[in-house]
Amino acid sequence: MPGGRAQPHSTFNIQHSAFNISPRGPGVTKSLPWWLRDALWLALFVGVLIALAYGLEAIPIAGIAYYNRILVIMGINITLAVSLNIINGHAGQFSLGHAGFMAVGAYFSAYLTYYHFAPRLEKMPVGTEQWLMQNVFLIIAVLAGGLLAALAGYLVGLPSLRLRGDYLAIVTLGFGEIIRVLILNIDKIGAARGFSGIPHWSNFFWVFLVAGLTIVISWRLVRSSVGRAFLAVREDQIAAEAMGVDTTRYKVKAFVIGSFLAGVAGGLYAHYMMYLNPQMFMFVKSFEVVAMVVLGGLGSISGSVVAAIILTFLPEGLRSVKDYMPGGRDPRMVIYSIMLIVLMLTRPQGLLGRRELWQVFGRKKKRDQDEAAPPAP
Repeated sequence: MPGGRAQPHSTFNIQHSAFNISPRGPGVTKSLPWWLRDALWLALFVGVLIALAYGLEAIPIAGIAYYNRILVIMGINITLAVSLNIINGHAGQFSLGHAGFMAVGAYFSAYLTYYHFAPRLEKMPVGTEQWLMQNVFLIIAVLAGGLLAALAGYLVGLPSLRLRGDYLAIVTLGFGEIIRVLILNIDKIGAARGFSGIPHWSNFFWVFLVAGLTIVISWRLVRSSVGRAFLAVREDQIAAEAMGVDTTRYKVKAFVIGSFLAGVAGGLYAHYMMYLNPQMFMFVKSFEVVAMVVLGGLGSISGSVVAAIILTFLPEGLRSVKDYMPGGRDPRMVIYSIMLIVLMLTRPQGLLGRRELWQVFGRKKKRDQDEAAPPAP
């Protein structure tokens, strides 16, 4: 120390590259390699999901299957909303074709399991081996559906992402309708009568595992160099091009990633519902997912999660209102629409804007502490 004087104890703060010793704690997990740290967190998350999956089925409550179904649909909507947030929120593009990507993944994965995987599984003896192969086949089918949806996103994105704003929205909306009409004319997957007999392989565990992985992928992506390019394109496309960012390339990347995750969500949806119909993937479905993203806040990952939970639970929670209406009319969609309109008028940036949930609560806590602190002399 200069002059032989030690620093005061209050400023004592040793930070080592290996152990990260600081007054706030040892930071043991930060000393581990990133892959080992992620593996530990993944193992913990999987353990919690397994406990919840078995615990929900064991709860002795009437109608627990109904509540479990709502939770599964909520998890699928979380995956859809977060994946669309990559396109609309982070990359700044306005896509209305998410229902089309979801339909591609749903129908292709259901086709694989119904015609190829399920017949092989039936020939196996009942037991652990059959259970393991069922989950392996589900993963293969869902990933294959996601890859085909990603290919569809690439094909629609490459020629059309030179467009912007409303023109891009019209192109993606037309793509979703093209997919639906094609499905209506393919007899192998049920055509207009629907695709039935899909094996029930998806459940609470797989749906929320994929939802958690989707959140992590979006979180890591937005903090990578690719994510920074997404944000640059969103803020000002002309300035990004002037700085050397290949805007078309990064917009196509956003479309491919978002459509892959939407296709995976569609595959899980098909194997949980056990029935598919082209009417499930009309443009109204795309509007529902866009409403979740806009309600939560464009660019906010936790906002998309919160909005997906709210907009999935709200129509079901309003079922009891029907009992108090004259003539048994169902006012759910009217109340649902009015609430969305009021929210958009009072808070057009969404619930969280571009911030995350912990940032909002952290700022509020700091503001409360500042107000409670005595004035400085």
